[in-house]
Amino acid sequence: MKKIMNASLNKNNLNEEVELFGWVAKKRNLGGLLFIDLRDRSGIVQLVIRPEDSAYDLASSLKNEYVIKVLGKVVLREKANLQIPSGEIEIEVKSLEVINEALELPFDLTNNNSLEDTRLKYRYLDLRRENIKNNLILRHKVTMLARNYLANLGFIEVETPILCKSTPEGARDYLVPSRIFNGKFYALPQSPQIYKQLLMIGGLEKYFQIARCFRDEDLRADRQPEFTQIDIEMSFIEEEDIWQVVEGLMKTIFKEIKNVELEPFPRLTFNECMDRFGSDKPDTRFAMEIINITDIFKNTEFSVFKDVLRAEGIINCLVVKNAASNYSRKDLDNLTEFVKIYKAQALAYLKYNNEELTGSISKVITNEETKALIKNLGLEENDLVLILAGAKKIVKPALGALRVKLGKELNLIDENKYNFLWVTEFPMYEFSEEENRYVAAHHPFTSPRKEDVDKLLTDKANCYSRAYDLVLNGYELLSGSIRIHDSYTQSKVFEAIGLTLEEAQEKFGFFLDAFKYGAPPHGGVGIGLERLIMILAGTDNIRDVVAFPKTASANCLMSEAPNRVDKKQLDDLGIALKESKR
Repeated sequence: MKKIMNASLNKNNLNEEVELFGWVAKKRNLGGLLFIDLRDRSGIVQLVIRPEDSAYDLASSLKNEYVIKVLGKVVLREKANLQIPSGEIEIEVKSLEVINEALELPFDLTNNNSLEDTRLKYRYLDLRRENIKNNLILRHKVTMLARNYLANLGFIEVETPILCKSTPEGARDYLVPSRIFNGKFYALPQSPQIYKQLLMIGGLEKYFQIARCFRDEDLRADRQPEFTQIDIEMSFIEEEDIWQVVEGLMKTIFKEIKNVELEPFPRLTFNECMDRFGSDKPDTRFAMEIINITDIFKNTEFSVFKDVLRAEGIINCLVVKNAASNYSRKDLDNLTEFVKIYKAQALAYLKYNNEELTGSISKVITNEETKALIKNLGLEENDLVLILAGAKKIVKPALGALRVKLGKELNLIDENKYNFLWVTEFPMYEFSEEENRYVAAHHPFTSPRKEDVDKLLTDKANCYSRAYDLVLNGYELLSGSIRIHDSYTQSKVFEAIGLTLEEAQEKFGFFLDAFKYGAPPHGGVGIGLERLIMILAGTDNIRDVVAFPKTASANCLMSEAPNRVDKKQLDDLGIALKESKR
């Protein structure tokens, strides 16, 4: 007897006796003939049972999601269904066994509009849905492609610890109390960063890991509290070496999964990205770049613009081609409310029709300024100009977010395109208003640009790093950098972010000590596996590509984690609870 997966059966198996297992997906009674769609991981195959067959009475009692075993013969199907791989054949059932019955399901597996909370509560049932199952299979394929690709390049897979030392720089750690050492805690790793650098100091030279990471931070559609990285580190390299490895990996994955030949990835510095797109992860599948029109208004008498320029602000705009008629005054008011989310004060607009500019500021700008706008922006009939004025740190991100919103609203984005972009030379530091100090923009082990080493302490606002991100269709797909490999530079970075020598030694002493024993130059990346799968699967919800995800509030509706523990467990750990002020 030949046991086989459902979807692999076809005309080549005609007249074979097969043994099949699976779930009843659907049952139909057509004039006495029973037809059952039997589902397993591979897909659907149709069973047929006639009234005279010995299995008929049992088959008649079957309900959806019963688990059954079938022995039967492969025959041609009278009406082929070419939408499924096994659609040209069916199985004449010789014997049937019910392995397990099933209650009526709390939601319809074929209905993609079922409430997400219900699907997450019964996630083990949700996994039976075609798209979720296929996403997990896709994830497996991509992981295997990555493993094989890196192994063939001489990388060694190493598992790094899950129970680590807490080093609170960046996102919050998940803490794990120690029973043996009451009052002390492990932390779950936010990334394998320190350990993979230690592996380079240890002489492995090429490392990778499919690494689980944990961050106690606010969630969103493309973020989970626990996630997976394709983690890579290399010794004796420059940026070009790691970029070449990553581009080769992406080309391999997209060729195998999507049959897409990727072009070489373009590169932009962080500052270029912010100037042109208002974002360090721009979606380059459509144009509509931010245009700086500050010089056009350098002699303006319009008081709002004049005040902005006096405060050394900027005036920038978006030109939305052939869209003036798409936006009513109410629509434009809604866009104004949108940019206020990003702390912008007001959105000015102009519409170009019949060789004239009309709009909210058309009467307060001069003829010379009007002519300069028409010429410099290359305006054409029915173009819409959206203008923001203010501080650069507000104007650029606000217009960047507005650009993406308009791109989606006006269907400017080609969903079949995969646009990669290297974003390079990130700032070394960023100023934290909450902490009133400069903090590491990437992480404190990131190397500064060679030409900026002298700025580490003296000019933090203009000090740039050897950090880089890979962006895909507006998502940050990976983050990486060339690392600091000498203790002097590392100590200066710690000093710059306000860590004393004593604090640095307490948090990172074992790591800093390792630098004294011959650390090679090294660098690497962490590729967000879930985000990559999310894009490949064509979904915008990361929960669709995780087997057992958390909700936006970090709950697991299925297992009801996090949960309370009993007092004895807390006593063993030396922990007492107090009421939260939140």
